[in-house]
Amino acid sequence: MSNGIKMPSLIYGTAWKKEQTAGLVVKAIKNGFRGIDTACQPKHYFEPGVGQALKDLELMGITREQLFLQTKFTAIQGQDPQNIPYDPSVPLHEQVMQSFATSKENLGTEVIDSYILHSPLSTHHDTIQVWRAMEAIYESGSVKQLGISNCYDIESMQRLYQDAVVKPAVLQNRFYKETDYDKELRQWCTENKIVYQSFWTLTANPALLQSSTITAMATANNKTPAQILFRYLTQIGIVPLTGTTSDSHMVEDLAIFSFELTDAEMAKIHHLI
Repeated sequence: MSNGIKMPSLIYGTAWKKEQTAGLVVKAIKNGFRGIDTACQPKHYFEPGVGQALKDLELMGITREQLFLQTKFTAIQGQDPQNIPYDPSVPLHEQVMQSFATSKENLGTEVIDSYILHSPLSTHHDTIQVWRAMEAIYESGSVKQLGISNCYDIESMQRLYQDAVVKPAVLQNRFYKETDYDKELRQWCTENKIVYQSFWTLTANPALLQSSTITAMATANNKTPAQILFRYLTQIGIVPLTGTTSDSHMVEDLAIFSFELTDAEMAKIHHLI
């Protein structure tokens, strides 16, 4: 839970799905996922495909209200210059408003559960300008919580938190060794009731998944190494994103909630991360 919003413990990520987006989102939801992550960033996401999936799911009896929907505002530096979903010549506040209007149209919904700033801008001043626009959308009732992604510097995160009127409820970061798995940042997030979402969780960690500790644990529990890592993360309060296109992997990912790692097992993995 964050700010009264029920966030699933595992979220389906839609990056890089292109024209397959609608079908894969429908597949994920039919397999049991209830959280969807996307972005108004045509370079990496096909947001209209998520909207189509929501329409298809409605016909199957799965309503928008049953799902947790998260999208993002992506600043100009993260966009394809040939395909920016807003007017890049207008002030930052208006860019956010135009992007959000596009997201609502793409997704076919009036309310977004979680609205994320895709990454900090080049200056804190600009980041706050964007955040103020996001706060205005929040105050209008069109989004239920705000967050930020790709923010790995704890001082930048703390400064945003200090200056924000509507405090960030989510931090979504790449989870990997190069940032020491955001240990200090994750601890700070826990202290401030900010949900930490991890992405690139499996792809960035082949050595971790192949470690003797996790492979032995997988064998002992009759699970895959990926299931062990995902279960560890959910047990410490992290919400992983998974973008698998495989039916079997979707089922395996969701099956992590059918078992629990012991304190001793958790401690062993803790020493690796």
